[in-house]
Formats: sequence, structure tokens, C-alpha cells
Amino acid sequence: MRNHYLRFLLFLICTLVYNSAIGQTGSEAPIFQTDYQIQMEKDVLIFNAPGASGTKTIHISGIDDDVSLNFVNGRATFPYPVDQKGKLLLLTHKNSAGKNQYKMVHVAKKSNGTHRVRSIPMWLSVVPPLIAILLALLFKEVMVSLFIGIWAGAFVAGGLRIESLYYFVVSIFEVVEKYVVKALADSSHISIIVFSLMIGGMVAIISRNGGMAGVVKSLSRYAKDAKSTQFITWLLGVAIFFDDYANTLIVGNTMRSVTDKFKISREKLAYIVDSTAAPVSAVAFITTWIGAELSYIADATATLQGFDAGMTSYALFVSSLRYSFYPILTLIFILILIFTRRDYGPMWKAEHRARTTGQVSSARNDDEDEPDMEDLSPVKGAPLKWYNAAIPVFVVIILTIFGLIDTGIASVYEELVSLQPAIVPASESWGDVWPLMYHLSGEDASFFMRVGKLIGSSDSYVALLWASFGGLLVSILMTVGQKIMKLIDTMHNMTIGFKTMLPALIILTLAWSLAITTEELHTATYITNLLQDSLSPYLMPAIIFVLAAFIAFSTGSSWSTMAILYPIAIPTTWAICQTQGIDPDISMEILLNVIATVLAASVVGDHCSPISDTTILSSLASDCNHIDHVRTQLPYALTVGITSLIAGSLATFFGGGILICLLLMVVSVVILFGIVRKFGREV
Repeated sequence: MRNHYLRFLLFLICTLVYNSAIGQTGSEAPIFQTDYQIQMEKDVLIFNAPGASGTKTIHISGIDDDVSLNFVNGRATFPYPVDQKGKLLLLTHKNSAGKNQYKMVHVAKKSNGTHRVRSIPMWLSVVPPLIAILLALLFKEVMVSLFIGIWAGAFVAGGLRIESLYYFVVSIFEVVEKYVVKALADSSHISIIVFSLMIGGMVAIISRNGGMAGVVKSLSRYAKDAKSTQFITWLLGVAIFFDDYANTLIVGNTMRSVTDKFKISREKLAYIVDSTAAPVSAVAFITTWIGAELSYIADATATLQGFDAGMTSYALFVSSLRYSFYPILTLIFILILIFTRRDYGPMWKAEHRARTTGQVSSARNDDEDEPDMEDLSPVKGAPLKWYNAAIPVFVVIILTIFGLIDTGIASVYEELVSLQPAIVPASESWGDVWPLMYHLSGEDASFFMRVGKLIGSSDSYVALLWASFGGLLVSILMTVGQKIMKLIDTMHNMTIGFKTMLPALIILTLAWSLAITTEELHTATYITNLLQDSLSPYLMPAIIFVLAAFIAFSTGSSWSTMAILYPIAIPTTWAICQTQGIDPDISMEILLNVIATVLAASVVGDHCSPISDTTILSSLASDCNHIDHVRTQLPYALTVGITSLIAGSLATFFGGGILICLLLMVVSVVILFGIVRKFGREV
């Protein structure tokens, strides 16, 4: 049956791509309907617009600048040399109504010296991520699915050259040569990989030295059954609020042995880990997310005409939290599941399997058992001391906070020096920089606003690298110092820990590579443009919710979704409110709702997507089959997501405000409780 699905899917994709490519291989292709036509003449792009004269502005991706075209007798030239490999270009043009029109074209030189200009339908930009997602969910194999998705993206970006076997084969090799290498060339990606490897090495050492077994033994006094164990896991997830990556890897690795003891499925552990990491980071006042969020909000609101909220971007963010239904409801929903002892859908099957058979991890591939994990049980004679695990983990947490503050201070110092006139602290020390922060955050800024500015200016990747290396180093010193293992054995176990992280890191790298293809194909631009003509401002939160969730689902990144949507959603919402004469107070509430919705819906899409980095890391930290994690989490994320969508939409129609949001939050909790009672079954 699966083979029939695969054949149908491949046939459909090939048919669509073929039909899109046929008839567009000539040297001329229509670009903006009747506005422009484009062709190549001796390495020169020729824009034809009958009757046009004077200077027109157009944006061409890859050039990264607005290009001024001087039309004479309906023709304008732009010198742009291309080779046989060619270049994918996105042309952006404002039509007579002032709205952006987009067109993708691939321009390449043929072997005979002529040029090939092919128009690429923009809807094809959503094909690569959808292929990867559908194949992963259908066949429960992520690596091959992601590879095929990237390959599809490379083929589309290469100009749909179905007429040439050479370029068709080249697109396969470009998956590694271009996209994987580019993903690994990103310093932030390498930081995450190194951080994950060192956390894996630390976990292996503290498992073999008896530290993790000691934690299980100690927590057993509080974790007396499945319910209390899940609650402790939830509590740890909420407590480590400052970074979602650190949250995921620390909580998942720490609690895995404890949840195994009480026959809690790895799927349930991965869900609790994943659904406390991003939601708590999204709404906490001081996190590694806050800097990006404030930057997007500040840049977008600075362009609004007639906007004078009298609030800083941090104050706007805090005020918008009352509309953050999904993150808050997700944290509450987990508690409902825990204390009612009920689950539904695939999660109930996983929990029932774990409780009745003791098999905490599922089988896959037609009931073939998953490969055995490396032996991380305590070595013979190891003392089961909880502090051998707790101290390294505590070091990771403390060094993360220290790193955030230290790099934040350094960044704030540079920002103060760059002011006009410059503010130069006596030194770069914390004591000299902190008192001068009011120059950046305002004299009336509260302590938390200043801390938010500080953490937002920090380099979270540097902090995580310091923290993971510090935790690894402490675990090595404690193990060797207590003579639990020799140095050579400790190093060997560290490399075993590295090895356990490798499968998930490969998936993570492929997910990043797929994200590069979606960026190259302008997937988010296409999706966003579909809804740019929305009319009612009261519908904007709902429209933005669906749009943000779909972009995050397709790209696997809540961060990129925020970066794409904030500059669009905030000005569009405000402009619609102003145009339709909406009351200023109501306009502000709608705007706050949209600010919160972009962030919340990004997390929804992130939770539903099998190509999300945090979803992959949650599977990794919980040692759960990745697709099993996605399949069991998806119904829960959609349940809370739909409830949040309805609540956010109603909040706008009722005029917004704290009391309305609080009332809707309570009603939503009651509805979620009713859903669990109605559809859930006791485990």
C-alpha cells in the first residue's frame, strides 16, 4: 500500500513539474503579466515594457539591491553575466496599485552561446518541504525523506532542467556539495552541533560514573509513580526557561532514566520536553529569544505612521503576552494530561504499550526492533551518587546564565560606545556598564526591562558552548578524581556519548539544508503573498496565526518565521486599522494580538513539523524515534493550536484587554479539560 502511495506521489509531482516547465524553455518569458517581459541578449538582461519610459525600480534577489531600469522606447537593459549553471532570480515589482508582484526566473547560458530564460512557478517553492514532510510521516524514515526534499529543491532552483540528464544528475550532487556544506558553514549551526556533542559526552560520563542512577535513586523519593514523575519533568522544563535548546537536552537526558523506571513512554517524555522548551522560552521575560523578538518589534513599529504607543518594544512585548494563548495553554494542557492520567490518539497507544509491556520505546520498520543503544549503565563498582550528575548539570545552567550576561555586557558596551554622542564606560566590567544601560533602555526602564535588554544583546551560542564544555570538563574531573574510571576509559565513554548524538545531528543538518532550499526558493514570500490582501483588521490575528503556523511547519523554524512575518504583519495590521478608521485603543489591542500571534503560531508550526530543529533535539534527548514523537505530539499540538486560534480571534472581536483575555484563557482551559475527559482514556 505504501508503494502505491509513493508511486502516486512521485507521478503527481513529476506531472506538475513537467507541465510547469513545458513551453518555457525559450529565450523570452513573461514576467509581470503585461508589465514586463525579459530576455537575454549577449549576456544582458533585456526588460520589455511596451510604452514604458523613464526610470523604474525592481528588486532582483541575488543582486540584493534595488535596480533602477531606465526605459527608452519600452526597453531597459541590465548587464548580468551568467554561466551554463545559471542563476535563480526573484524579481519584485510594484504594480500600478502599489502592490508587490513576484516572479521567479532561472537564467542560464546555453552551450551554443544563446541564453535560456525559464519562468519558475512560485507555488513550486512549497513542494520540497511538503515532499520531505509527507514522505517522513508516511514511511517513518527521516534522513531519506529530507534528502529527497532537498533534491527536489535543488532541481527546482536549478531551473527544472528535465530536458538534460546531466543537470538532473548534478542536482543530486548539489544536495551535499551546496546545501549540506552551506548548512555546516553557518557558525550558529556548528555551535549547536558542538554544544549537542559535548552535552552527549557529558551525559555518557555521568551515566557511566553512576551519577544518573543516583539521580533516579534520589528523585524516587518524590517521583513515586508515573503521575508525579511526569509532573517533575514538567517542572524542570518550566524551570529551565532561559533557552529552549539547553532546556530540551538537559531535561530529556536527566529525566529519561527516571521515566523509564515508571514505564512512561519515550513518546510522552519527548512531548513534555518539547512542549515545555519553546513555549516557556516564548513567554518568559528573560530568554535567549527576547533579543530577536524585541529587534523585530522595534524595527517594524518604527515604520508605522501615526503610531505613538508611549512604550518601548520590551513593554509592547510584555503587553502582548496576554494574547499568547498557545504557549500558556500548552503548559496547562500538559498538566491536565498528567493529573487526569488520560491520553488520546497515538499517545494513548504509546502509553498503554509502555505501562502494560514495559516497552518504553516503540518498534518500527514492520516490528523490527530499533538498534540497541550504547551501554550507558554504571560501570562495576560505581557509587550511585546523585551529585556526580547534578553538579555537571548545575554547572551547565550556571555557565549558560554567566555566558549570557557576560556576552550581553560586551555587546551593550559596544552599543554605548557607538551612540552619538558616545557613552564610554570606565571599563567593560559589569559594574561599569550596567549603571549606564538607561541610555539604551530609557531612564524609567525597570530592572527586568534592563535585564531583558542585556540578555537580548547576548550571544547565546557562545554561552551554550561555554556551558557545555564546562559541564563536560567537570564531569571528567569528578569521575577521574574519585577514581570511578581511569582517564582513558572516561575519554572512551565521552566518545560513545558523541556517537549517540550523531543520528539526530545528521537529521538536524539535513533539516537546515532543506531550510536553505526554502529560503532560496522564497517559500515564505510566496505563502505570505497569498494572504497580503486580507481586508478586515479583526480577522488579522486569525489570518496571521494560520500563516505563521504554516510557514513554521514548512520551514521547520519558528525563528525564521518570526523574522519573515514581523516586518510584514505589524505594518500591514496597523495600516488596515488606520485605513478603516478603527478606534486607536482597539487598533492597539489588535496590534498586540498580532505581535503575540506571530510568536505563538510559530511555536505551533514548530511543534507539528518533523523538520523542526527543536523537535529533532527533543527526540534526541529523549532517545525517542523521531517520527513516533511527531505522530504522537501532532494531535495534542493541533488541539491546543485550534483552541488558541479561536480564543485569539474572539479576543479581538470582544475588544481585547486583560480581563477579556483572562476570561478566554479560563474558558479555553475548561474546553481543553473537557476534550481530555471526553476523548481521553485512562492509562
